[in-house]
Amino acid sequence: MVFGRGIPTSHFITLTRSTQDSKALLTVNYGWTKSDVYAGKLEEFQKWGLIYGKGDFITWPVDYYKGEYLVASFDQKGMGRILAINDNNEVREIVGEQAHPLQEAVVTEDRIVASYLVDASSMLKTFSLNTAETHEIQPQPCGSIDSLDSNGTECVFRYESFFVPYRIYSLKKDKLKVLDSTEIQKQLTIEDMWVKSTDSTRIHTFHVGKKNEKSSQVLAWGYGGFGISITPKFYPHVIPFLEDGGTFIAANLRGGKELGEEWHRKGMRDKKQNVFDDFKAVLESFKRKGSKVIGFGISNGGLLVGAVLTQRPELLDGALIGYPVLDMLRFHKLYIGKAWVPEYGDPDNPGDAEFLSRYSPYHNLIKRRYPPIMFYTGLHDDRVHPAHAFKFAAKLEEVGASSLLRVETKSGHSGATPMTKIEEYSDVMAFVYKTLKINPK
Repeated sequence: MVFGRGIPTSHFITLTRSTQDSKALLTVNYGWTKSDVYAGKLEEFQKWGLIYGKGDFITWPVDYYKGEYLVASFDQKGMGRILAINDNNEVREIVGEQAHPLQEAVVTEDRIVASYLVDASSMLKTFSLNTAETHEIQPQPCGSIDSLDSNGTECVFRYESFFVPYRIYSLKKDKLKVLDSTEIQKQLTIEDMWVKSTDSTRIHTFHVGKKNEKSSQVLAWGYGGFGISITPKFYPHVIPFLEDGGTFIAANLRGGKELGEEWHRKGMRDKKQNVFDDFKAVLESFKRKGSKVIGFGISNGGLLVGAVLTQRPELLDGALIGYPVLDMLRFHKLYIGKAWVPEYGDPDNPGDAEFLSRYSPYHNLIKRRYPPIMFYTGLHDDRVHPAHAFKFAAKLEEVGASSLLRVETKSGHSGATPMTKIEEYSDVMAFVYKTLKINPK
């Protein structure tokens, strides 16, 4: 062991290196709202020490450049700024908070290349370390940038969108070049849509469908938690659905980080109901137009759909719930569930148990009419115990409601071989087609 002795198991440790390989850069996270940065010479692990943190905010290392550690810090309005810290622990700001949340950053030559989210789509911005010069780059169509990396002179990153499986880009001296790509040549379009939640908060969604066609068959995808932003991604199982006239909705609910850390905190712990209200507002906007709507979520997104199912089942024409968290009073006793306490709350704390029990899907099932429901889980899921799905299906039976339960015997927490995923999503989309009465073309 070279690092981590004495750090509780509920913390997560990540390790990277500086561009020139001289420094080890470590992040220690507690939950999804606090972290600290440690660093030191790569070969002198005995001297790795705290560089920045020890507050109620997220921070992570960017690089080591000209004798200073560069770190991203979300200690102000939660949008993220970049600081330089020298060997005397003197801190200076080199990139201030922007209007949009910071996602990743690297150093390339004399520039910082950083990605930001604008209406939940990625944009790159470069900042000169020697002048006030900045430059913006936004690949089209709206999409997601990740895996930003640098060798010191050139930056590379991965991009994807709803109908772009991937593009690999190179960026050098603000010149963008496609190194490799795969694109789906379909007549599809992406539109931004906004709805108002219960408390009038504006909720952004992506509306994906065929060009010049209106659809009344909607598959609405949501997550809303752990600071995970829902950005344009390629979902291969959704492409045939779009071709057959369906509409796919990806909702940017509170609990994610599409609008910064404050947006995340407005959807965690005792404010979790905001997330469900946001999704209900999205579903309601389509129901008012006469659309048939299936709510779809995985993991924490399964909790989302489960909560809406028990609170407002009439908003759903179908519920598709994958690898879900559904028992909010015992999640911390199953597998790694204890690590989610900072996000959800502690069921062993009476105050937390009160707000958890108010929305816990398992504890709020009653005898009433429910729409068609399909659960799917993995027998070897070691993150979210399959018991959540098993118990919920059993209780549905107790209250006189029927559901489909699919149990994959070869997968973990939604991760598996391509063939296993093809089989799983064939069954998932068969449920969608049957429930929405879609005839494949």
